[in-house]
Amino acid sequence: MSDPATQTTLDPVLLLGEIAEIGGDPARGAWVARQLRAQGLQPQTDELGNVWAGQGSILLVAHIDTVLTPTVLRREKNRWYGPAVGDNSSGVAVLMALAGELVALGCTVAFSVGEEGLGNLRGARHLVKHLQPQQMIGVDGYLPGIVSRSAGSHRMRARFLGPGGHAWGDREAPSPVPALGQALAQMYALERPSNTSLNVGKLWGGEAINAIPQEVGFELDLRALEAPVLDQKVSQVQEILMEAARRFNVRLEFEVLGERPAGSTATPAMLEAARKAFMEVGLEAQFTAGSTDASAGVEAGIPAITLSVYRGGGAHTPEEWVEPESLRQGVLALRSFVRQLFKT
Repeated sequence: MSDPATQTTLDPVLLLGEIAEIGGDPARGAWVARQLRAQGLQPQTDELGNVWAGQGSILLVAHIDTVLTPTVLRREKNRWYGPAVGDNSSGVAVLMALAGELVALGCTVAFSVGEEGLGNLRGARHLVKHLQPQQMIGVDGYLPGIVSRSAGSHRMRARFLGPGGHAWGDREAPSPVPALGQALAQMYALERPSNTSLNVGKLWGGEAINAIPQEVGFELDLRALEAPVLDQKVSQVQEILMEAARRFNVRLEFEVLGERPAGSTATPAMLEAARKAFMEVGLEAQFTAGSTDASAGVEAGIPAITLSVYRGGGAHTPEEWVEPESLRQGVLALRSFVRQLFKT
C-alpha cells in the first residue's frame, strides 16, 4: 500500500488522537472549524452545530455527535480503546485528513450533528436542504462495509397511565403495569421477517414497592428495509397498545420520536466506484443496509451511499476500539472513490 500522505492530506491517525478525546458537540464542532481553517478553508456553521467547507455538488458528511462521551484513550500497540473512538471519531478524522484535497476537487465536506440517538438525522437533513447537493457520501463505519441501502426506522414513546394508589388500600384500582406487560409480550411475539427489527431500549415506571404506579412506559425502535413492511409493523404495534389500554382500563399516550426513510438511491456508478476503491486497498467490498447520515440523501431522492473507513469494534460501548493504522487505508479508499465519481 502506498503512503497516503500528500501535500494536501493530513495524517488521520494524528487527527484521531485529538478528536477522539473531545466530548460534546460544541467542543467537537469548534475543533473541526479550527482544523478546516488550518487547511486554508473557510468553515461555515449553522444554528444546529453543523460545520462545513466548500461549495461542491458532492457532499461528504461525517457526524461529530457520539452516543457515549469521549474520554482519554487507552493506546495499545495496534489498538486504541475509548468510547466513540470509532463511531464516529474515526470517520471525522479520515474526512478531515482529506478535506483540503476534496474541496479543491469540487466537493463540500461537512461534519454533522444529530445522527445518533434521538437526533433523527436533523443535522444531515438540514445540510441536504440548505446545500442541495447532487450526490451525498456518508463517512462512517467499519471496513469493508458500504451502506448502499437505507434501513427505515420508526421510533416512538408510549405511556400507560392510571390513578395510582396504595398497594393494599386501592388494590381494586386499575394498574398500568399489566397493560405494559401485555403490550411488550405481544410486540415481541409479532411475526417479523429477517430484514426487520423491534427493540424496546428504555423502560420506566413506578415510585415505590407499595404504591400502584401512575405511569409506566417505554421507548421503541422499529426498523425495516421496505417502507410498506415498516408501516405495517407500526400499525400492528399501535393496535397492540390500544388493546392493552382498553383491556386494563388505563389511558394510553404515545408520540413519534423520529422516522428515517427506507430505500436506496445509490447509482450503479457509485456502487462500482466503491467496489473498485476497496479493491485498490486490498479489500472486498461488503454491501449492506443501515441507517446513516446518507439516509437524508435517500429521503431527498439524491444518489447517496456510505463508505466505511476504519477497522474496529464495540461501537456504543466504553470499550470501543479501532486499529488506528486502518484509517490510512480508509483515506486511500475514500480518495479513490471520490475521484472515480468525478470521472463518471
